[in-house]
Amino acid sequence: MGGLLKLSRAIDATTEAIGKSVAWLILVAILVSAVNATVRKIFNESSNAWLELQWYLFGAAFLLASANTLRHNEHIRIDILYGALKRRTQHWIDLLGHIFFLMPFVLLMDAYFIPWVWQSYQSGEMSTNAGGLILWPAKLFLLLGFALLTFQGVSEIIKKIAVMRGDMEDPTPFVSSHASAEIEAEEMAGGMKQ
Repeated sequence: MGGLLKLSRAIDATTEAIGKSVAWLILVAILVSAVNATVRKIFNESSNAWLELQWYLFGAAFLLASANTLRHNEHIRIDILYGALKRRTQHWIDLLGHIFFLMPFVLLMDAYFIPWVWQSYQSGEMSTNAGGLILWPAKLFLLLGFALLTFQGVSEIIKKIAVMRGDMEDPTPFVSSHASAEIEAEEMAGGMKQ
């Protein structure tokens, strides 16, 4: 299990670094949007390429950060039933969900996207919009996002098994949305008092 946990830590570190780095793409997308809007209003000029660049940047940020979202257990879930269960049962639900739902889906997407991106790259596929960008980079972001999610899924499975065996502490203990809101409110109130 030690070797697998080492692999999991390496995947987590990579996911964390990428997740934090791509946050800057949101800022770049905002700047591109602001410049594009300003140029359009002042000079009455616009370009589909600038609009598509905004979409590419936002899409890249979303896709490349999704694995980090999974790593921190911050994905959307409905915890009405889940939150009422014992933590061990929650671990079993997460483990089985990762094995039987997440992994088959991301592996299928990986297998589908590899030839799809390659075909787009080889053909030099372009946007159907006049003056648009080439499409393969946007498609590549899909492939990279799902590949990162695949690796993070493997890491999550390793960690769930390790936690259930008692080989490590739970890195993301469950906190209900209500408790999370209370903790956040207390932190904000503490910050205001200082």
